[in-house]
Amino acid sequence: MGKSASRLAAQTVRVLPRKRLSRALGRLAGSRAPQRVVDAAIAAFVRAYDVDLSEVDMPPDGFRTFDDFFTRRLLAGARVVDPDPRALVSPADGRIEDLGEITAEGELIVKGQPYTAAALLGDSEAAAGYEGGHYFIVYLSPRDYHRVHAPTCGSVQCMRYVPGTLFPVNRIGTDFIPQLFARNERLAIVQEGVVHGIVTTIMVGAIGVGRIGLSFDDVQTNRGDTPGLRSYADSPIPRDRGDELGAFHMGSTAIVMTPPACRLDVVAQAGASIRMGEVMAKGSVDER
Repeated sequence: MGKSASRLAAQTVRVLPRKRLSRALGRLAGSRAPQRVVDAAIAAFVRAYDVDLSEVDMPPDGFRTFDDFFTRRLLAGARVVDPDPRALVSPADGRIEDLGEITAEGELIVKGQPYTAAALLGDSEAAAGYEGGHYFIVYLSPRDYHRVHAPTCGSVQCMRYVPGTLFPVNRIGTDFIPQLFARNERLAIVQEGVVHGIVTTIMVGAIGVGRIGLSFDDVQTNRGDTPGLRSYADSPIPRDRGDELGAFHMGSTAIVMTPPACRLDVVAQAGASIRMGEVMAKGSVDER
């Protein structure tokens, strides 16, 4: 799509009832249509986006809904988590959209646009803990596996549901929607561990079905659940690197933030493809 067409598409998206449209698409994707209809829709999607079905854990009788296919699980061993305990691994399959250091003022750059950690996290106090740290942004295309996993070993201490709208997170959105990732609704999952310290993984929603679910809590976005902070401090939820955190029901983008005390040697490169479990950086909080 050319730049003029992308700009026109972005202008069109601005006036659409994006969240209502996404909920309607979600109901359609989750509906139990006749199996031949579901199979035909999945086959068309597989052809259009070149989805690799060889690694998919296929149900014996096929996927009952399109959403079941989109949130598909993989066969055991299809993803290998880097064995180095110092490795901060990719939480998802996709492309490294951007990465770098968060400034002492809490600023970071995504596709040439300035953001703040406070805007992305929806909490200025929490954001202060990442000033001088690192960020990694993984964009999941429609063909990718859409479950998100822990980038580090550490218990989930809390989760913040940040309300917002639902713009596309492809080139249409990143090029023409200012502050896209800070405007879309999202879930910020906070892990605390001995290797990398307090690490936050943000799951950013997108137009389409636009729903995000978690593997450790029944909260879901874009269905009327109450936004805000949920604490698990009384019973932290253990998660090793590569353990599942949640799933995108269409969309989107995962953002990982690490604290300044975690000294990282960054391995990943912006623009490169990456798979869940592959190393993005290596380091720990106690390195000098």
